[in-house]
Amino acid sequence: MSFTRVDDVERVTTAAPADSLILITNEDCHFCQRAHEVLEALDVAAREISVDSGEAAALATRGLPLTFLPVLTDGQRVVAYGRFSEERLRKELAL
Repeated sequence: MSFTRVDDVERVTTAAPADSLILITNEDCHFCQRAHEVLEALDVAAREISVDSGEAAALATRGLPLTFLPVLTDGQRVVAYGRFSEERLRKELAL
């Protein structure tokens, strides 16, 4: 499993494809580390971006709440946030 960090604040995308997940994180976030562990345990791939990035700002502008990090989204809705639960994420992603 790999995560790709995107910190280019100049690039702002409009929407992620429904089949790709975005993990919005911040540095020094112990819940973010937990999110990585849960996603890896479930073999779920996600593209990671910083909450300070332009892409995260665009998602927030479209109404995605980014108050409690990390946030896992499909670009349209929040799939999980805060302290990730393997059981709950399994249900949410139909794994």
